[in-house]
Amino acid sequence: MSSHSRIARIPRLLAAPLATALLAACAMGPDFVRPELPPDEAFHHAAVAADAGTEAGAAAANATPDAAHGPFWEGFGDAQLSTLVEDALASNHDLRIALARYDRANALLRGAKFDRYPTLTARAEAGDSRASADQMPGVARGDRDGESYSAGVTAAWELDLFGRIRRGVEAGRAEALAGYADLQAAQVAIAGEVARTYLELRGTQERLRVARGNADNQRETLELVQARFDAGRDSEFDTTRARAQLEATSARIPALEAQVAFAMHRLAVLTGRSPDAVVASLDAAAPLPTLPSAIDPGTPGALLRRRPDVAAAEARLHAATARIGVATADLFPRFTLGGLIGSQAIDAGALFERDSETRLLALGIDWSFLDVGRVRARIAAADADAAGELARYQQAVLLALEDTENALVRLDRARIEDAHLEHAARDSARAAELARTRFEAGATGLLEVLDAERTRLQAEDAFVEARTRSATGAVALYRALAGGWPQSLPMRESIGRR
Repeated sequence: MSSHSRIARIPRLLAAPLATALLAACAMGPDFVRPELPPDEAFHHAAVAADAGTEAGAAAANATPDAAHGPFWEGFGDAQLSTLVEDALASNHDLRIALARYDRANALLRGAKFDRYPTLTARAEAGDSRASADQMPGVARGDRDGESYSAGVTAAWELDLFGRIRRGVEAGRAEALAGYADLQAAQVAIAGEVARTYLELRGTQERLRVARGNADNQRETLELVQARFDAGRDSEFDTTRARAQLEATSARIPALEAQVAFAMHRLAVLTGRSPDAVVASLDAAAPLPTLPSAIDPGTPGALLRRRPDVAAAEARLHAATARIGVATADLFPRFTLGGLIGSQAIDAGALFERDSETRLLALGIDWSFLDVGRVRARIAAADADAAGELARYQQAVLLALEDTENALVRLDRARIEDAHLEHAARDSARAAELARTRFEAGATGLLEVLDAERTRLQAEDAFVEARTRSATGAVALYRALAGGWPQSLPMRESIGRR
């Protein structure tokens, strides 16, 4: 039988066993099963707020189902806040880092998918050689020269009979999903941070206005007391006491001014700009935005399906489960199909002639059964990784539920505190006005005026702080609910399938 006939028979000899093996191909390791979510029951503190006989409870009871699904910052009705959030989502550098990580995971996934197909390479070579006289004694110099030419295409293909490559692609797709969820989580965090910082800025500016207004009132009181002292009607003790209270109130102003500057610097950096970039546009004080009347948290199950940190933990659990299959596949032989087709000649003109043809078809088998100890150690490590990711997922679920329950109770209590302090601030302001009038009429002493003004400052400042806590509490709840985020990114289901 000729050499050409023997080579031609190789594909036929390999066809039957390869077909049988491919039909029996399976993926090693456990299939990923998505963990069950809690039942779709109401959050405990949402039910408590709805049952409470307060204005906040009534608002919770009447909340609309879609309250957490629109762009939450638009619910505050503040154009500057909306602009800042949108700028941050477009230019924040932490988001750019998260996007780069997502792109990297997608690139690695595309690379892993190429392992499912043959690897083709082409090569060409031309050589000019001369043997020495010692190698070829008695041969003339020119006859010791030689030339060689070759060109060919080689192919190598790992036959994924036991799912090693498929599990690797599965793990890569899950990692890409995790990267996408991380990017969503970063969006949630940045939008929430911008909104919180902006509301704190407006709250601090309001506290600064209150402190300056009270300082002006106390300055007028000091001038009145000073005039009465100059006229011999009051003692130096009263003048000194009024001046001390004015100085104490004035001392609050620089610290509040610093907090205003810090908040503006933070907002600039969050939007990807230098710290002084937004000072001019935010320096003018503006009132705190109006809080949304009600926020419906939905159900725990819906929350967990929406939270990107939970989605990221689930995807990483999926990836770790798939890697068990990658490690387990090493217990079985790895089959590689290789081939070459090319041409070799000692003359460039004869390179692609019929008799210069070369070809090779080979089946390689790599089996690490003699190294089974190391293979089983890698499987045990993969099992441990999966167990750790399962615990991480379960912890993410609990933290998400805790985060939401805390945000619900914090916002509900802040609204109640807000209502009480509003009444206290209004009554304190009225009491200070009455004390001033009585003092000017000689019906009461300076001590009553100073005490009323000090109480007014404390009550008004506490009210503004409470309103700020209510506003930032609403942001914290929206952030915990992970609702109302832009859909500029591809849907998770499409990742790794293009």
